[in-house]
Amino acid sequence: MNPASHPASDATEHPAPAWRTVADCVGNTPLIELTRIARDVAPVRILGKAEWFNPGGSVKDRPALNMLLEGRRSGRLTTDRIILDATSGNTGIAYAMFAAAMGYRVRLCLPENAGAMHKQILRSHGAELVLTSGQKGSDGAIEEAIRLNEAEPERYFYPDQYNNDANWQAHYHGTAEEILHQTDGNVTHFVSGLGTSGTFTGTGKRLREVNRDVKLISFQPDSPMHGMEGLKHMPTSIKPGFYDESQADDNRPVRTEDAQTMVKRLAAEEGLLVGVSAGAAVHCALEVAGDLKDGVVVTVLPDNAMKYLDQKFWEERS
Repeated sequence: MNPASHPASDATEHPAPAWRTVADCVGNTPLIELTRIARDVAPVRILGKAEWFNPGGSVKDRPALNMLLEGRRSGRLTTDRIILDATSGNTGIAYAMFAAAMGYRVRLCLPENAGAMHKQILRSHGAELVLTSGQKGSDGAIEEAIRLNEAEPERYFYPDQYNNDANWQAHYHGTAEEILHQTDGNVTHFVSGLGTSGTFTGTGKRLREVNRDVKLISFQPDSPMHGMEGLKHMPTSIKPGFYDESQADDNRPVRTEDAQTMVKRLAAEEGLLVGVSAGAAVHCALEVAGDLKDGVVVTVLPDNAMKYLDQKFWEERS
């Protein structure tokens, strides 16, 4: 905002600081209606929470910041300790970004086949990367982070995003409250993917407290070998400690190919360049909406496509 563009009387009557920290910019992301994608299921509405408006470009800014702040409040995160965790990309970027702004060091375990752009961003923020087996996916990164922490617990602050309640609480207090405000409480169905499961767990808990009739739908890849970065095939993965399968009214599988096709549709029909997990979210939301006569279906679009534009599926015909 340019103060010169506003009358002097307004500026002096209600002075506001012209600066914000990176942490201050997390949350309050737009809720975008997908009118063309949902045209065949109208009057059902499909709304997507555009999480790439967070400063680190993804929904993971929310839990990463909350876990770091909780670490400081508890005294476990001190300036002489290195932030250590496992990541498939976006949470690591959030850790690295906040750590750079707060003056901490970061060491991150991530699969060697993580996106090249993710790795470049992490290194640009000064993070040290420990690359693990691509075949073991995020589970291999988790195992390595646990090993490093157990070997030198006094050296690290290990938030452990897969078992830290501050993860889902960020969505309980933030994402859910924003959705309730943005829909005037009229959300009837909430659709979210499962990675750490923090988004689904925290948002779902709060929405259900406000409206016990709201339907909670989770989705996950349809197989262990998939191309949806950040999502877990729960039956074959290390399950997050706070994940409760019974919370969902329905849990749906999504194919990578269907997610990629939806990414292209969103770009061509809605003008939205989103990541593959966001494509999966809209694919699932559209399936849910197709079974309804009316309602407001809200889903989360975890990030945009900027870190994935080098993937080959963009060149393939849908």
